[in-house]
Amino acid sequence: MQKCVLGGVAMLAACANSVQAQEEPVDLPPLILGTALRDDRDILDTPVAASVIDGEELEERQADTYEELIGDLPGVLIEGGPRGVAQEPNIRGFQDEQVVLRLDGGRLNFNRAHSGRFFFDPDIVQRVEVVRGGGSTLFGSGAIGGVIAVETKDASDLLRPGQTTGARLRFGYTDNGEIYSPSATIFGDFGAFDYLAFLGGREAGDDQDDGNGNDILRSEVDSINGLLKFGFEPTDDQRFELNLSYFEDEGRIPPNANTTANLDPVDGNDSDRSSEIFTYRLSWDWNPDNSNLVDLSVLVFGNTLEITDDRIRDGRADVTEYDTIGFEVVNRSRFDMGVPIDLVFGIEAFRDEQTGTRSGGPRTQFPDAEATTYGVFAEATFGVTDRLDLIAGLRFDSYDRDVDDPTLADVDDDFFSPRIGFSFRPNDNWQIFGNVARAFRAPTLTELYNDGVHFPFGTVVLGPPGTPPTEITNNFVPTPDLEPEESTQIEIGARFERANMFRPGDTLRFSANAYYADVENFIDTVVTGPDFSRLGPPLFTTALGDTFQRNVDAELYGFEAEVDYDAGNWFGGLALTLAEGNSKEEGDELGSIPQPRLTATLGYRPTSEWTVGGRVTFAGDQNDVPSGGRAGESYTVVDLFGSYAPSQGPLQNAVFRAGIDNVFDEQYTIFPNELPQPGRSFKVSATFEF
Repeated sequence: MQKCVLGGVAMLAACANSVQAQEEPVDLPPLILGTALRDDRDILDTPVAASVIDGEELEERQADTYEELIGDLPGVLIEGGPRGVAQEPNIRGFQDEQVVLRLDGGRLNFNRAHSGRFFFDPDIVQRVEVVRGGGSTLFGSGAIGGVIAVETKDASDLLRPGQTTGARLRFGYTDNGEIYSPSATIFGDFGAFDYLAFLGGREAGDDQDDGNGNDILRSEVDSINGLLKFGFEPTDDQRFELNLSYFEDEGRIPPNANTTANLDPVDGNDSDRSSEIFTYRLSWDWNPDNSNLVDLSVLVFGNTLEITDDRIRDGRADVTEYDTIGFEVVNRSRFDMGVPIDLVFGIEAFRDEQTGTRSGGPRTQFPDAEATTYGVFAEATFGVTDRLDLIAGLRFDSYDRDVDDPTLADVDDDFFSPRIGFSFRPNDNWQIFGNVARAFRAPTLTELYNDGVHFPFGTVVLGPPGTPPTEITNNFVPTPDLEPEESTQIEIGARFERANMFRPGDTLRFSANAYYADVENFIDTVVTGPDFSRLGPPLFTTALGDTFQRNVDAELYGFEAEVDYDAGNWFGGLALTLAEGNSKEEGDELGSIPQPRLTATLGYRPTSEWTVGGRVTFAGDQNDVPSGGRAGESYTVVDLFGSYAPSQGPLQNAVFRAGIDNVFDEQYTIFPNELPQPGRSFKVSATFEF
């Protein structure tokens, strides 16, 4: 795979030399990381593995799901398959709540298996920052795998020079599943005040087809998303912003939304599922021009989520409610104490409250419980020389897990998360970085307290003829004695950026990193199969299998690389993921480690109005799976894309896009998912700005 990276760089360079040179050299615009580091940094000064996607690149993807949006980044996998309600993040084999997900600065903490976490439409996204590796020093519990920070569109992202108000209309269509995705946005900026209002959605007319032409059952999911933003700047150095969003999706879903199991509406447990979430963010930023000590950000955030499952077979109605409220205060100071120091420090607190009902009564599978977390942190960058920065950080977190069930124990604990690292710039184009960090994740409420029936195996008759059938089930077993996950992570990497590399006007970015994570008390889910020996006295026992959590020691390690090259007419990129992991105590493999993957992109701009290109994804076999687990099979998927943006005439401010995903109708799954991915899909969209 590493040879592929080097070969791809050579290929891109050859393409660059084959086109006519531009007249003037250019300066390489800085790639800035902000939200995911609580600090605005040029990526060449960032001592962690990170990727950024924004603007035009996001639009070109025409993404219906978050796997299509960011799933090809190094080390990143979005689980759930084509069922949007099941989309969950995976970074380097760390899954779901092992990754912090932030929307416009506020955390999205919901955790319930097979229910997803991306409760917002890709069409509202302006920028995605992904930091891979332990980030608990800045973000506390859950950042053991990394951070995904999503920023939604602002008026400033859409207004053209000289505009004070504007509107945007977008129409999208995907033939596989007959997915329609219209949206409308209005926005304006009147100096001290700006606003944006967005309404969009996705409506699927049918299930999608896989590469063999078979229906991907229950992939027909409809959604709607609304967003309101209001900004107020009373002075040049202050900004207030109010962000309100609403998201709803509906669809028929099996109990395990990531598999093809239990799809029979009579004998299975399919549900009509509706998910609704309301989020709010209120922020204040203050950065006085005459002070290097104050660059303050205050954020209050909240999320209210309700999931309703109406089971088709027996009419059972499950309601899951999850409420989050929190705040954070972060300041950045710059000063000199013999060496220049850049200090980021702050406090954070949030509370999650969950309730669950079944047909109006208590539901032990999602018991009433509350989680509270408090954190204080600081991270300093010392400019030892013009070329060498040293980074040191420390965070302290205290958390409580309280459950209403008196038979289950409350949980509380504290944790320190230190980090040390360095960033060395041997010249203006190269960076070498490394860091050692401790990270942790407190057990979630569902991991600690889930109880009751997980899923049924079916029914059997255990007596003479005429005896009523007995339902055989798998049951949740509460595990309130779970320890928090603790990880020591080591990472080293290099970056290169340069403009006018092979010809005037071109730009090249390259990064590569290796990592190792030693995880104590990795929280592993165990699902045991039927044990019919348990059908002893009493005769009609129904619990023949168990689902529970356990702590194991594990290690995860790998290599990642990323290349982006733009020569004006020609552009391309490569992204490589190599990941391994295993349980050290059991000598077994982990079931969350992604397949080895290489994604290659090559595009051509014959004029400033036209863009065409293609993307090829190679994924290798994943045979290192837990005993009895399903292996991941290799696949190769080819995608094509193109766009036309007229520079004059009545359609001057319109953009037309078209693409073909999975050109050759490859039948494949993305490990560890079992659900097939969509087959050949034609996509078109038109965007009009006024």
